Amino acid sequence: MILRAFTDGASRGNPGESGIGIIVRDEEGETLLAEGGYIGTSTNNMAEYTALITLLQRVSGMPCGGIIVHSDSELMVRQVNGQYKVKDRRLKELHSAVLRMVASLPCTFEIKHIPRSMNRDADRLANEGIDSRRAIAHE
Repeated sequence: MILRAFTDGASRGNPGESGIGIIVRDEEGETLLAEGGYIGTSTNNMAEYTALITLLQRVSGMPCGGIIVHSDSELMVRQVNGQYKVKDRRLKELHSAVLRMVASLPCTFEIKHIPRSMNRDADRLANEGIDSRRAIAHE
C-alpha cells in the first residue's frame, strides 16, 4: 500500500506561535491519521520540519510499500531532496533527523512540493493547533 501524506507548519510571526498539521491517507483516499498540535515559538521553516518529523514518527509503524509526502514548503522539500543546501544551524539538525528517519523507514519515501491551495487540510490542522495551544505529543 502506498500512503499519501500531507504536512504543514504554521507560524504567526517568524519566529512566533507555531503549530503543525499532518494527514495520512491510504490509496483509496481514506484518512488514516489527521493530527494537529502546538509546538511553541518557532520559525515557519522549523515548524515545517517539525511537521515532517512528527509525520515520520507516526508512520514508522504503519505497514506500507511506500509513502509520498506532500508539502507546500518548497524550501524544505528541495532541502530534503538534496536540491538546496541547508545553511541554518537549527535547520541542519532537523534536516539530519529527517534523513536518518527516512533511511530507517521500511518502505520507499518520496517528498513533493504542492501549492498551498492543495494543502488546506494540513494547514487547517496546523492553525487549529496554534489556536488550541494543545501540545503535540512526540514519540
